[in-house]
Amino acid sequence: MILIVDDKPENIYSLKRLLESKKFEVDSALSGEEALKKVLKNNYALIILDVQMPDMDGFEVAETLAGFSKSKDIPIIFLSAVNTDKKFITQGYASGAIDYITKPVDPDILMLKVKTFYRLYEQTNALNEIQTALRAEIEIRKKVQAELKERVEQLYSTLESLPQVAFTSDPSGNIEFVNKQWFRYSVSTKTFPVTHPEDKNIDEEWTICMLTENPLELEVRLKELDSDVYHFHLLRIIPIKEKDKIVKWVGTFTDIEDQKQIEKKKDEFLSIASHELKTPLTSIKAYIQLLERSLKNNPNETANTYLDRAQLQLSKLNNLIADLLDISKIESGKLKLNKRPFHVENLISSVIDIIHHTHEHVDIVRKGEAVNLHICADEVRIEQVLINYLTNALKYSPENKQVIIETEINENQLKLTVTDFGIGIPSEKQKNIFDKFFRVEESSLRFQGLGIGLYICSEIIRQHQGSFGVISKPGEGSSFYFTIPI
Repeated sequence: MILIVDDKPENIYSLKRLLESKKFEVDSALSGEEALKKVLKNNYALIILDVQMPDMDGFEVAETLAGFSKSKDIPIIFLSAVNTDKKFITQGYASGAIDYITKPVDPDILMLKVKTFYRLYEQTNALNEIQTALRAEIEIRKKVQAELKERVEQLYSTLESLPQVAFTSDPSGNIEFVNKQWFRYSVSTKTFPVTHPEDKNIDEEWTICMLTENPLELEVRLKELDSDVYHFHLLRIIPIKEKDKIVKWVGTFTDIEDQKQIEKKKDEFLSIASHELKTPLTSIKAYIQLLERSLKNNPNETANTYLDRAQLQLSKLNNLIADLLDISKIESGKLKLNKRPFHVENLISSVIDIIHHTHEHVDIVRKGEAVNLHICADEVRIEQVLINYLTNALKYSPENKQVIIETEINENQLKLTVTDFGIGIPSEKQKNIFDKFFRVEESSLRFQGLGIGLYICSEIIRQHQGSFGVISKPGEGSSFYFTIPI
């Protein structure tokens, strides 16, 4: 807005008409006092000020405006019909004006000056806004940097207090900080401790994780600088993100040697126990078979009932020992596969018959197209996985005896899914359901088992270069699946 200050209304009227014809917004004042009041209330881009006014002339108004912080930078153009001498023009500039025009005024020259000063005013305002925004941004950045520095210091303090080996790195993987535990295993702050020659290379594994922005979890063996004995450590490196962008990596080496030794002893016990149990079990089965034959000549209904129950329990014990033997083989790397071509649909039909023989009143629904092709795999082991899936489905859905077997072929992969309508599995438990000895607490009291069947299944499928998993909702049922290459 432009302010015209003149004690003569006719002068204001003519100037106002001229400026408004050029789309300028115009305000006016009939005295210096009125002009000062309006300047304090409103924002003006330019003031056109008459020099000759009663009470308070234009020079006094300009000098007063120059003393206010709000108005000191407003450009002023003096208009004068009387004071045209050089000394008055000089006084005008000295009082704060940026131009001095004598009357009569040339409208074209006046408009050219007004447009120029108005444009300068707009540019100045824009620069001031940019400067204000930059100052605000600088303050925000200073605050963020201070907060980030404080957080980093807290992180380093926490890592320094850990009993584990701990470190941080920048997004590119360059190590920035190591705690005091680091120097038990490495003399350099820039390279990882030396691992066992048979273990995976940490740099290679981490490079893959950095490319995919995934955390790294890896078991490696480290030895202290003054020792020749390697101990197992669990390496975890996780990304720290801000606004979906990695700003830092934090890693720890945790000594798990005691845990490994316990697992080793447990596996050794399972191996010895399962082998030792196999011999008396075989003898018991033989004696029961002889007893059955002897009773054929002297039938006894009560004795036959007890023999049937004993055979059932022996079958369960035999399956348990077989599972323990499989775990022993898996842990020692001796679980071998006997791969040869077999017909998939025939295998599925055979498994369904086996389930029907051992579980009465079971409704097994077959979905998906018949898989009339041969695949090269270990038929016995695949049958073992499928039977385990089906028996689990029936075991954990006691109120509903319907189970679905569904097959699907996709991208040279055979996918087989077993679905039940039982108790289901909580989502937070599903990621561990294939772990060794894992059992869902909610079901462990109701259903017997050691929690090793699905672990064995997962290892069998893993050795076939396949995948496995579960989709489940508590109270609605579960779908266990596995895939194997065709």
